[in-house]
Amino acid sequence: EQWLPRLASGSAIMAFGITEPDAGSNSHRLKTVARREGDEWVLSGRKIYISGVDEADAVMIVGRTADARTGRLRPALFVVPTDAPGFTFQPIEMELVTPERQFLLFLDDVRLPAGALIGEPDAALMQLFAGLNPERIMASAMAVGIGRYALDKAVSYVRERTVWDVPVGAHQGIAHPLAQIKIELELAKLMMQKAATLQDSGDGKAAGEAANMAKYAAAEASVRAVDQAVQSLGGNGLTKEYGVASLLAVARTTRIAPVSREMILNFVAQNSLGLPKSY
Repeated sequence: EQWLPRLASGSAIMAFGITEPDAGSNSHRLKTVARREGDEWVLSGRKIYISGVDEADAVMIVGRTADARTGRLRPALFVVPTDAPGFTFQPIEMELVTPERQFLLFLDDVRLPAGALIGEPDAALMQLFAGLNPERIMASAMAVGIGRYALDKAVSYVRERTVWDVPVGAHQGIAHPLAQIKIELELAKLMMQKAATLQDSGDGKAAGEAANMAKYAAAEASVRAVDQAVQSLGGNGLTKEYGVASLLAVARTTRIAPVSREMILNFVAQNSLGLPKSY
């Protein structure tokens, strides 16, 4: 009641914080811990590479709570207002140029009301995973969009650029790589759309497989698209005027975030092929 209407209307923004310095995205090794004191939760821990915190009204923090029966820690989700006492953040200097900045978060005994806990404590891990598939699909869409933009830039350039008697796009050394990129982007787009359709249908297991595959395919196609665009433009590909060189780092990021290509391959090997778990 407090957050969803505002998020839906756009009057409030919420960032998401799971990654930690020593645990990456391994939700079973997170060190951010929430303990119950009376009617309050008290959070302590650190997060890293959390984007958009400077523009957010709150951050959805993935912490861990102690099971009252077993004492074991299990993941739980908390809404932490960015102006909460004990919550601080500092920017991380990045070579990557994007609209969103990256931050290191510090939670030093941040006190929150009982209602800051999202859902039930014992359902938090499933709640967390339910949000990761749409995140992968969104990342796939972003990667496909970057690749299509770079491809359009390259095609427009090689149609016009004439060094000998014909535009350079007439040469197969230029045309064939761009044609391959077109095919790869269309295939990645189809897998992304399949993942979105499965997610909308409520088939979480199938959506998980498709979302991971879409994320992998889109990232690989995006990286190759930007690289080939720069190569097709030659020296002009590194200038600000044509706007493709700045995409090199952005496209490369899609192989890393929000989940690395290696973890996707682990997922497919284990869940799609039934191979033994490797980690």
